[in-house]
Amino acid sequence: MYFYFCEMKHLLLVLLFLATAFLSNAQGWMPQGARSSSLGNASTVITDVFAYHHNPGALGFNTQGGVGVSYENRYLMRELQSQGVTLVQPLKKGVISAGGQFYGYETFRTNRVGAGYSLKLTENLSAGVQLNYLNVRLDQFYGSKHTLTGEVGMMAKLGEKLSLGFSVFNLGRTKLSEYQDDRLTTLMRLGAGYKLSDELLFLIELENEITKNPRLKGGIEYSPNDMFYVRVGFQGAPIELSFGFGAKWNKFKLDLATHYHQQLGWTPSATMIYQFKDADND
Repeated sequence: MYFYFCEMKHLLLVLLFLATAFLSNAQGWMPQGARSSSLGNASTVITDVFAYHHNPGALGFNTQGGVGVSYENRYLMRELQSQGVTLVQPLKKGVISAGGQFYGYETFRTNRVGAGYSLKLTENLSAGVQLNYLNVRLDQFYGSKHTLTGEVGMMAKLGEKLSLGFSVFNLGRTKLSEYQDDRLTTLMRLGAGYKLSDELLFLIELENEITKNPRLKGGIEYSPNDMFYVRVGFQGAPIELSFGFGAKWNKFKLDLATHYHQQLGWTPSATMIYQFKDADND
């Protein structure tokens, strides 16, 4: 009886994690980067190179360009690993970007790669568009699905302290499968950032998948000097708490973070960024 109970418990845990992996990726999008993770993924007004994954409109304010790589181990499960890459290059007029997100393992894996273009419309307003190729691959019995998605975003600076950001992922509600009219979820995000001082940044964001209830997120970033950052964040429904650290040296940035889900546990992440130009405040 004890052996049977242990086996059933193990099976239920496996099913739970597999279901979590599938639900987390059904929308075709995941936040990337340890900085975003430590701030509760409230990232629509952050203008570093990982804005490629969070709001293409914010990249119009990026003047450094750069390349970034990220790694996340969701709930400390090898099967739930996520990797992200991004490349951002400012031009004389506008900013071009490219990147990818790779999630899962052999039996279930999603890959998303794409490119975008962002442009400052005025001194305080920027907009961006992005086109992504998405591949969802199950095991040999279910095969794989290929499709395209579009994303748009905007960001506005309302003075020196307040910024607003808005993005929409999967504008056309791309169909994933004919079965039960299964579609990638359209995801809308509206966020704000308030810079209380040169050292302290407050972030808040409302995320809404059209088939679910809205989710509130927020974070605080404190920088005691030009080289070191401390961050905390939260996400609601379900509750997730996060924290992390960042360090900057010349053109390199290193960010480390972890967030905690009250049922599923810890998710550590790490990011490395190389900026083509010296850093500005972002």
